[in-house]
Amino acid sequence: MESLYLLVPLAGLFVFIGIGLFVWAVRKDQFDDLDREGQRILFEDDDKE
Repeated sequence: MESLYLLVPLAGLFVFIGIGLFVWAVRKDQFDDLDREGQRILFEDDDKE
């Protein structure tokens, strides 16, 4: 039972860190163009080597 006094706040801290990272990613425009990387892999030129 005593371990819950440590684990519950620790879990809350992880939730707040995850939300903070998500908000940071949205503000830094990480999710603006989701299709570019998929198309880059499919249509990449082989002449670069």
